[in-house]
Amino acid sequence: LYNKSNYPPYAGGGGFIMDGPLAKRLHKASETLELYPIDDVFLGMCLEVLKVSPVGHEGFKTFGIVKNKNSKMNKEPCFFRSMLVVHKLLPPELLQMWDLV
Repeated sequence: LYNKSNYPPYAGGGGFIMDGPLAKRLHKASETLELYPIDDVFLGMCLEVLKVSPVGHEGFKTFGIVKNKNSKMNKEPCFFRSMLVVHKLLPPELLQMWDLV
């Protein structure tokens, strides 16, 4: 389905932050490409058209966080304070995280 040997850089996972003007430009770029079934990669393809590179941020834990049930750190609000997106937390764990923060 993809005619290049490597995917373009893309924002993987469940979230990303962008400004409104970029969102509008991405919409227009998306109309110039054939839809690709992996949404993260399709976003990267659209960014490539616009010559925009995604930038990583420590607050995005798209592969989850290391949880040690015996660690006090996982129960401290400061542990979660700088996180923007966290994968692999169950709904009750997300609610607990937001209550802590």
